[in-house]
Amino acid sequence: MKTRNMATQACKKGSVRVNGDIVKPSRDVYPGDTINLRKNQINYELEVLDLPESRVGAKLVDIYRKDTTPKEAFETNEMLQYAKTYYRKKGVGRPTKKDRRDLDDFTESTDEENETL
Repeated sequence: MKTRNMATQACKKGSVRVNGDIVKPSRDVYPGDTINLRKNQINYELEVLDLPESRVGAKLVDIYRKDTTPKEAFETNEMLQYAKTYYRKKGVGRPTKKDRRDLDDFTESTDEENETL
């Protein structure tokens, strides 16, 4: 997280877990703990290697933690970004001919399912 306030808000929302348990913002962590957090639709996994004696800058944080996030998490996020850019934004212009055909196919398939029930 970029700021302590953002980290606090994430803890209150339940986006942060330490060793599988949802934690409060004041929770202490120890070397060997595993931190799972959800940020920007990616589930990050971090392992605490050591604790600094005092507060350190953002550039030095990587010395004390190990990022064990699987690469698949980043790949699925990238695929979601491509899927979002494919479709036009809601309420922007008329539907294209392809959009209209897709809507017609969808409504016809739901009508057929309702008739069989």
